Amino acid sequence: MLETMDDSVGYNFSISENQELIRKMVKDFAEKNIRPNVMEWDEAQHFPVAVFKKLGELGLMGVLVPENYGGSGFGYQEYVDVIVEVAKVCGSIGLSVAAHNSLCTGHILAFANEEQKQKWLPKLATAEWIGAWGLTEANTGSDALRMMTTAVLDGDEYVINGAKNWITHGKTGDVAVVMVRTGEKGDSKGISAIVVERGTPGFSAGKKENKLGMRASETTEMIFDNCRVPKENLLGNEGDGFKQAMKVLDGGRISIAALSLGIAKGAYEAAVAYAKERHQFGQPIASFQGISFKLADMATEIEASELLIRQAADLKNRGKAMTKESAMAKYFASEVAVRVSTDAVQIFGGYGYTKDFPVEKFYRDSKLCTIGEGTSEIQKIVIAREVLKD
Repeated sequence: MLETMDDSVGYNFSISENQELIRKMVKDFAEKNIRPNVMEWDEAQHFPVAVFKKLGELGLMGVLVPENYGGSGFGYQEYVDVIVEVAKVCGSIGLSVAAHNSLCTGHILAFANEEQKQKWLPKLATAEWIGAWGLTEANTGSDALRMMTTAVLDGDEYVINGAKNWITHGKTGDVAVVMVRTGEKGDSKGISAIVVERGTPGFSAGKKENKLGMRASETTEMIFDNCRVPKENLLGNEGDGFKQAMKVLDGGRISIAALSLGIAKGAYEAAVAYAKERHQFGQPIASFQGISFKLADMATEIEASELLIRQAADLKNRGKAMTKESAMAKYFASEVAVRVSTDAVQIFGGYGYTKDFPVEKFYRDSKLCTIGEGTSEIQKIVIAREVLKD
């Protein structure tokens, strides 16, 4: 049942005028600026910075940022629409838009002091700067409390040493929010969040990952070698980093759920169009039960995904607890994206296995959604923990 944490207030299913305008704007932008280049960027693993600058001009790189910091000042429902419409055309671009908005920019928006917000948010919201967010390490994926990257206070500076892996925009990003260990390993109060700007001595990019999908979204290591950062770049208090990161990931799960929904919708729409056009045995293949039942399952699961996402976004907008709801949305929508894109390839048959048609890319891109920002297994842990609370 779709409900909110406050039973007296239900989610409003009507689409606002803002949402309609945003959907049309993003759809038109994606058709003109993204679709013609999708496979070229994918094949070359090219991160198209110029596209993100254009998105910044439209206010889409600061969707949730208040207008006084240069952003659009919208809520999570509009944000979901942005990610979905981009991802329907290209999952890679959708992923980068999501990571920039919800992780780096979102972390600063939620936990920076006023001086820090004034310093970084206007540049991020307009895409003058691209943002990165560093939590994961080579040996501490889901086990973040045992991270090895350290920051030691030396006078008025933190000295950072270590490396972060699987970082979106880890090479191109102009600024990164980095989780570092300032206390004992395994202590949730031993992690802090520090902002590091590109060009800081000792901060460099490492290996760029050669990925199955999402190939136009840059994923690299970030390396810190005696990197000295002013102590005023600390977000909140020392020891707040882990708690901050978990709250950021609650919102990030909505982002990945929306990304998953966009990929699923893109694959589904391509499959429906093909099933109507492709003829076998004198009739469109959509008339065969084997195909039509696949489309029915795809459509139903997409609708269910969207309901979970909209519920989580509604709770987030109203400042309600939504750890369970965002985890459910991310878990379900990401698995649906994989199933829908897999069935889309099947409907296309041999053509679905070629790069001449869009579904093979949706198929490749979809899998990351079940891994990034917490695997499906981690989402189940989060959900179980929430439902088993006293």
